[in-house]
Amino acid sequence: MPTVHDWINNPLAVVDGLFAQSNSSPDWEKKVVEYFKEKLKLNDAHTWVPSLNDVPLYYLKPNSLVKFRCMVQDMFDPEFFMGVYETNDLTSNSKQVKCGKYRDITVGGQVDFNSRNTVTSERQTFYCVPIPGESQWNSYAGTSQARVVPSTSYVPNRHKRSYEEDDEMDTQPQQMKDVSQGGGNSAESHGNTEPKRQETEAPSHDSSSAHCTSSLDLNFPLPGEKGPACLVKVYEDWDSFKLNDMLEVFGILSADPALRVIADEREASLLLDPTEVTETVEEQRVHSPPASLVPRLHMLYAQPLVHNNPLLPSNLSSVLGELASVRAELHTYLTHVLMGDSLAAEYLILHLISNVYSRRDVLPLGKFTLNLSGCPHSSPYTEHLYKAIQQLVPSSYRLCMSLHNMNNQRMVPRKDYTANRLVSGTLQLANNTSLFLDETQLEQGQLDATGVRNITALGNLISWQKVDYDFNYHQMEFPCNINVLITSEGRSLLPSDSQVHLRPTLNPPNLEEYLSAVQVAQIPSQLNKYRIYLSVARALNYTISDEITKAVEEDFVEMRKDDPQSMSAEDLHRLLVVARLLSLSHGQNTLSRDGWMKAKQLEALRISRTQQQKSVSGNEP
Repeated sequence: MPTVHDWINNPLAVVDGLFAQSNSSPDWEKKVVEYFKEKLKLNDAHTWVPSLNDVPLYYLKPNSLVKFRCMVQDMFDPEFFMGVYETNDLTSNSKQVKCGKYRDITVGGQVDFNSRNTVTSERQTFYCVPIPGESQWNSYAGTSQARVVPSTSYVPNRHKRSYEEDDEMDTQPQQMKDVSQGGGNSAESHGNTEPKRQETEAPSHDSSSAHCTSSLDLNFPLPGEKGPACLVKVYEDWDSFKLNDMLEVFGILSADPALRVIADEREASLLLDPTEVTETVEEQRVHSPPASLVPRLHMLYAQPLVHNNPLLPSNLSSVLGELASVRAELHTYLTHVLMGDSLAAEYLILHLISNVYSRRDVLPLGKFTLNLSGCPHSSPYTEHLYKAIQQLVPSSYRLCMSLHNMNNQRMVPRKDYTANRLVSGTLQLANNTSLFLDETQLEQGQLDATGVRNITALGNLISWQKVDYDFNYHQMEFPCNINVLITSEGRSLLPSDSQVHLRPTLNPPNLEEYLSAVQVAQIPSQLNKYRIYLSVARALNYTISDEITKAVEEDFVEMRKDDPQSMSAEDLHRLLVVARLLSLSHGQNTLSRDGWMKAKQLEALRISRTQQQKSVSGNEP
């Protein structure tokens, strides 16, 4: 049987071996997937596999097994390829049936296209990007035992071949025929030379460049993102995957320089006679980018990711006993970050562990958008607050709601029919991302049509946990699960589930130095405790017994007895959400009478502070 070195460094040998043993039996394809699944399960073997997220492409051996932690940004149309083909060896006058699966280029001599053994198969292509907004601390590299050395068979940013090389290749045209036959989304790439920045960094999402499809960009949802993008070829069960899914893909890396030559030829044919093909030049460039920028990954196995916190243990029960003590430490830390405001720290913890656990019709249950008002406008406080949160959560993004950003940033993804792709936007985020909306940056001025659409999109995201993608002639609704925190001076112009007005008890002479010192004082091991705590509390199941349900109903009737206006159904819903999150934050997966009373006390304090602030300001809604 193949050794570890064999099945990671040369997985195609395993595929070819199982294909040769199959005797045309269709079960061989399942055996390939099962073989690699079993190998990856044994002795944490998945940690031996190099990761595209952590290892530069030029260090990885072509046709080796790699993994990629990613989000599905777009789904292209299915494509046809030669699953089985027959080659003629002219020197020995022999024929051989070969497997075309998990490859972009045919190998082994001249292809006999008239052979009865040829089998045309279908595969799907996903355009995948690194999970948007992943924090710097959130690296799986520390858990990897993969050892890689620079590949000698792959040269990054390879230039186009010369005409002499092309002439030499024309003498053996069948040796590098593209396996893909019928799809406009085949796995070739063109020779368009792009700036180095585009290899690792996303362009700005200003609407002024939204319609530019002639130049290549990596289509990252967030501006300034770094990391590889990848065309993932999916062979089985592609209907089980959805747009924006988080995946860890294990597959065979393909970055053959021959793909560029084939793409050059296709682009030239498009320019010479565009009537002979169904795809446009723009579509060909987007769907077949240079393999040095966007490698191909032929999926053997993909693990859907419920979360992207590498610190979370597989057995949650091992950390449940520590939740209460870690919560107390986290509350103390956040109280310092919030300049002594203990109540705001309580609500921030509840916000950070909130999660859409179910939907009732269109209503998302479990969301808890928090508006922290009273944040100073003229200081860097919100920036430091975001940095503190960024150190706690796996993925996050701070959106400064300046007038320029609101009027120019592309937030909602839209369909580009010319290039036949989904152009990403800021709100195309993976589940459980923390979105920090900094409303203190919003100055006086006029929102234009784009600004109004962006504000509307943010409101829909907060209220309904959905984003309506723009398909030009219609909108398509995509549900999401994104934690939204709004910082503002007064009450936010956006909706929220709860508003807490910041009331500092500390007044440091130098706010920036104080906040920096608070963060530096947290050693990495302590921060890791907080990170594990937040993910575990979010993942816990929660129930309410019939006895407590009846007690809550009776309490609701009692609270409305003297003044029916004092407690509405909306107030009860918010109180139940707070009670749920408060219980989970203490590691309790069911609501107790004591937990219900604490939630009522917490809400009473918050409402009292809000009312006091209204009477002081006099002009808040």
